[in-house]
Amino acid sequence: MSDNSALPAQRKPKDRDFIETKEGLLFCVVGYLHPPDKYTAYLKYSPATAGRWQRQGRAYRRELAFYHAHQVAETLDILQTHYPHYVHTCPVRDMRFSMVPQEYVQTYYCPEQRLAEILAHPADPLEETVVKVVQTIQKATGLSSASLGVTGSILLGIHDPGFSDIDLTVYGRENVRRLRPALAAGLPGTAPPDKAYMEDWRRGVMRYFGLSEAQARWLVSRRWTFTFPYPHWAQEGVIVSLHPTRTDAEIQEVYGEHIYRDVGMVRLQATIADAAEAVFMPAIYALTDVHILEGPAVAVSEICAYEGLFSQVADVGERVEARGKLEQVDGGRRYRLVIGSSRRAGPEYLLPIGLL
Repeated sequence: MSDNSALPAQRKPKDRDFIETKEGLLFCVVGYLHPPDKYTAYLKYSPATAGRWQRQGRAYRRELAFYHAHQVAETLDILQTHYPHYVHTCPVRDMRFSMVPQEYVQTYYCPEQRLAEILAHPADPLEETVVKVVQTIQKATGLSSASLGVTGSILLGIHDPGFSDIDLTVYGRENVRRLRPALAAGLPGTAPPDKAYMEDWRRGVMRYFGLSEAQARWLVSRRWTFTFPYPHWAQEGVIVSLHPTRTDAEIQEVYGEHIYRDVGMVRLQATIADAAEAVFMPAIYALTDVHILEGPAVAVSEICAYEGLFSQVADVGERVEARGKLEQVDGGRRYRLVIGSSRRAGPEYLLPIGLL
């Protein structure tokens, strides 16, 4: 497995990259906005005396099962107690979050580099399954292997073929556009997630997001990128998740170009004007015909969702309701509603009007 102490030259940090610190903490990079000397990332794994994830005799425990605002807040509490140099207040985004200073980076992990290694020399049955999955995707879509990467525990080399899942990154909006219909048609060797798994996920969505059963069921059914078991290629129940990720050219905003300020909470109804950016994390929706139900009567122009559950849940022309943090951009030149970046009480959501 490659061992790069820093981000490769000319490559921008991307959502779903990973960082290993000098203490052995493993952080997942989130989003695309990073201070010049730090990486915005959340704590995913930490060294432990025993654990299901292991590498070269060292065990790890998972600190974050999945990205959710309140779970991330709990990892901030852990870091503040034991590793306070990874907790920072961002003057640009007006938030307290975990960030890894470049001076503490031991290894920077790039998903596309790790996938290239696996395709050349798979080292265990799960990595062999990765090869089969990627080859099947390529055959169905014509995507190059450079358009894909592998993230999560396999990227870090701490996976276990007996229980670990497969997390793939897909780089570029156009490549995602080509991939979606191929998945909808069904890739050879795949099967849809079983009902028990989907029901368990639905219950988790209801519990963590405070949604009704009908709302959770609809959101789960909408997530085309989430899970695709390959029961004939690996151990029973292995799950493949796909994560759309921006290319360097698609990362346009420069840190400090815009200044964001937290100005409370807002609940609104609006019509989706553009959803082209809703495929990525964060998912961004442009709005029109906005009606404020709760909160300051300001012109909110977009929704920015850091919760993957609300990625691609609304189409252009659809009427929606949303609740989240209200952010002032550039001193009030515009406003946006942000989901998944606050620790406030109460649900944050984006749902079609028909599900309310």
